[in-house]
Amino acid sequence: MTKKTIRVGTVANAAITHFSTLLQIKRKEKKISVDELSARLGISYPTTKRMLEGTATVAIGTYFEAAHILGVSLFDPEEDRFAMTASKSKQLESLLPQRIHNIKVELDDDF
Repeated sequence: MTKKTIRVGTVANAAITHFSTLLQIKRKEKKISVDELSARLGISYPTTKRMLEGTATVAIGTYFEAAHILGVSLFDPEEDRFAMTASKSKQLESLLPQRIHNIKVELDDDF
């Protein structure tokens, strides 16, 4: 099997490294072994190790699932934050002219 090469920028790499460090800290705080975390995630031990090392080839969903299992907050600890953001988005959308809401784009796929 060939190895995937995924190029990530400096900011994305720093974010993955930070996130994997948070996962590693929570795993140790909760005294969960890598084997146990692998079993709970339903992935192999090597994949779990790569995730905890901050490797970009591990699927983002795996990182998110591990965060859920370990109790690492993904975004904002305030639960109402998303509801408020959605409400503001609806307000802004209602202020847009009606012609913007019903834009139909015809794609020219005749090559």
